[in-house]
Amino acid sequence: MRKIYNLRLLLLAIILVCAHIGAYAQRTNTVYQSYIDQYAGMAIDQMNRHGIPASITLAQGLLESAAGRSTLATVANNHFGIKTGGSWSGPYVLRDDDKPNERFRKYNSAAESYEDHSLFLKKARYQQLFSLRITDYKGWAHGLKACGYATSPTYAQKLIDLIELYHLDAYDTGKMGFAQNNLPVSAATKREENHISEIVAEGDADFFAQHPVGVNNKNYYIRVLPGDDLTTISREVGVSVRKLRRYNELPKYAPLQPGTILYLKSKRKHADKAFKRHPHTVQNGQSMYDIAQMYGMKLKSLYKLNKLAPDYAVKAGDVLRVY
Repeated sequence: MRKIYNLRLLLLAIILVCAHIGAYAQRTNTVYQSYIDQYAGMAIDQMNRHGIPASITLAQGLLESAAGRSTLATVANNHFGIKTGGSWSGPYVLRDDDKPNERFRKYNSAAESYEDHSLFLKKARYQQLFSLRITDYKGWAHGLKACGYATSPTYAQKLIDLIELYHLDAYDTGKMGFAQNNLPVSAATKREENHISEIVAEGDADFFAQHPVGVNNKNYYIRVLPGDDLTTISREVGVSVRKLRRYNELPKYAPLQPGTILYLKSKRKHADKAFKRHPHTVQNGQSMYDIAQMYGMKLKSLYKLNKLAPDYAVKAGDVLRVY
């Protein structure tokens, strides 16, 4: 009888531990996905302007900043653990790393950190990485380790694991891409935040836990997950199926593709003003529709803005105006 009692206690303990681990993993995944949604636009912008895969930038940001929760990120807006170095003349903070009280760069914003990270990787030390394809995230990850970006022997594999777990490589081709302005999603206006709260309040809590509402180009969106259908989404977000198709320029019987974003209002005629002087360079695998969704703009407006025929087949290397 005592053995049975002890066995029950053991089973109960295992169940509680598994539940705790599951809850922690779910919380961690939500935090990481929130970071990705918040900074993917910046990573895509850096890729378009500097040639660094968005997946690598996001994975490094996640790893180096603990998904934006590290002291360096919260106090110094430093998302990539970059130290001052000999040429840095800006402000810094002291943190223990390989040695006590090492100097780390301090930025005015996360956008400043993302820009400096790209410039940091364009130094001679990392030049060999730019001979790799933009979609070769494994090559970039191993290259960063080989060039001495971090001392951890598992650094490259950690980046690869993050990229594959959260499908970050899809941002390198624009399949899951969207564009932000220079401010993160969390800096949406109070009116936008209130509107998001209203959308969430009217739907099912579990649905919005899996489909967080984001802001892009003064519009609201959710990300499509495997198994989603327009009828269910329509019911949860309070927007008719017909309008969702019209807003996202979806043919009547076109299936939803997991990973893409679905706008909840009509898209604008151009991208955010932040992209006025930043044209989009087409990556391998991107279509005009992918790019229109990325910037939250109407497909026909993208064609018109670039004086292209509606049947034009965009190709890698094309440079497109988005504003």
